[in-house]
Amino acid sequence: MTETPRWFTSSYSDNGGACVEIATNLAPTHGVVAVRDSKDPAGPTLRFPVAAFGAFVAGLKTGGLRGGAS
Repeated sequence: MTETPRWFTSSYSDNGGACVEIATNLAPTHGVVAVRDSKDPAGPTLRFPVAAFGAFVAGLKTGGLRGGAS
């Protein structure tokens, strides 16, 4: 991948340190959304297909991804 990800954190983040950053600028050219840990910007990056990431976000918005533990 030659294009540089442009990272951002959600405006809903409370900046408490448990955030992820995403780069959506790779979606049109590479078909992926990149995700990384905001505490470790030099660490590993995950790349998800656009449709899979979209389904994940939709599930979060509808509450369909609630975990069993609190």
